[in-house]
Amino acid sequence: MKFFGRTELLAQLRDLWGKRVSSLVTCRGRRRIGKSTLIERFATQSKARFIKLEGLKPQAGTTKEDELDSFAEQLAAQTGAESSRPESWLHAFIRLSKEIDGHQRTVVLLDEASWMAHGDPLFAATLKVAWDNYLKKHDRLILVVCGSVSVWIKENILESGAFFGRRSLDMVVPELPLGECVKFWGEAASRVATREIVDVLSVTGGVPRYLEEVDPGLSARENIRRMFFLPNAPLRVDFDEMFKDAITRQPKFSGEVLRCLVDGPRNLTEIARTLGVAKGGNITNAIAQLEESGMVASDFGRNPETGAEVRERRYRLRDNYSRFYLKYVEPSKSAIDRGTFAFSGLEQFAGWESIMGLQFENLVVNNLRELLKALHMDKVMITSAAPWMKRGSASAGTKGCQIDLLVQSRMSMCLVEIKRQSHIGREIIEEVREKCASLPRPGGVSLRTALVFDGELAASVEADGFFDAVIPFSSLLMAQY
Repeated sequence: MKFFGRTELLAQLRDLWGKRVSSLVTCRGRRRIGKSTLIERFATQSKARFIKLEGLKPQAGTTKEDELDSFAEQLAAQTGAESSRPESWLHAFIRLSKEIDGHQRTVVLLDEASWMAHGDPLFAATLKVAWDNYLKKHDRLILVVCGSVSVWIKENILESGAFFGRRSLDMVVPELPLGECVKFWGEAASRVATREIVDVLSVTGGVPRYLEEVDPGLSARENIRRMFFLPNAPLRVDFDEMFKDAITRQPKFSGEVLRCLVDGPRNLTEIARTLGVAKGGNITNAIAQLEESGMVASDFGRNPETGAEVRERRYRLRDNYSRFYLKYVEPSKSAIDRGTFAFSGLEQFAGWESIMGLQFENLVVNNLRELLKALHMDKVMITSAAPWMKRGSASAGTKGCQIDLLVQSRMSMCLVEIKRQSHIGREIIEEVREKCASLPRPGGVSLRTALVFDGELAASVEADGFFDAVIPFSSLLMAQY
């Protein structure tokens, strides 16, 4: 299996071996992001014994006893322990403890822990008892509680008073940065046009499992056709499973909220108006779950004039795969499953250029750390980095302004324009000049401009000198990590 990046997360895990006591780790992230692979890679690099115990995915009729049976069978296969069903989860964890050699480095992964807990509301409390009285006594043990249902881990482990002071590390596994994503094309990356890589990343995001499906020898069009638009294509069938895993409560309503964000960011009032419901607890709870799952991001930043946090948060669908699926795959599912959907290219989809702009902005904003390096701002104390919007007023005669990304430090601001077009001409300078004029700025604070682009850039744009930084997307793709 291809494995790239994750150097910082692996380093954090390696540091735990420097302790003289055991460690309890939580590991969260969306489905297919590579959580289990990361932990297994860490165990291999550490030359540690690795025991992986995965919960059974709950189906109709799945019981606590089924989960215990599966736990015992997996443990027996890996350690030689008895395979009979334990009487309870406490007995299951005691059996696990007996199979751990206190003198040998051991990594135990409880994968999809929320599935293990199915049918037993006391699972987390029992795990706490087992940790305190049995498991933590093994000084060379790292126990990782992992899962795609981040809400369950947050509520039952991270925010539970029972586990206070017991966790050594909480890891949230993000999408891969651009420089790691391009490695899935191997040596072919240097021969493939940037636009082809952009098109694939725009529909997959930096999700390792999806990128494993890329065949570098095929065009972007053919890769996307095979991944999405054939019956039982891997990314045609993955959304429903991912969504069910990520959203454990009110999934139908959460799906409606997600669909509200497909065509662009919105605030709470706009979401409520679109759904025809009152602004309140249901929407707030649904958005919180979507944020925790990594599907949605809240872009609020700071008011550039006052430095205070903006009062109106806007919510962005940050998961590129989900947007593409909901916008273009879901409406065509029946035709795809019948094998009658003819995919000729992304340009066949209505409104594709507009959606592609959102996907491209996501790729850039989601890779803020890499962008800051390109802007030479990676060693600056950043106070805010987020899209920013100013509403116009007809009565006051003021124009609105929408900035793709506004990076602020104590003494300077950088207005970042993010543009993907076949041809980008001098009109981009006038567009950004107007935005600069509309941007409130306190005295003593410098304003700089940057353009991140994919497409053919007119030579006069860079020669004009208006932009302080002109960054082709290809340079972010080829950044070294």
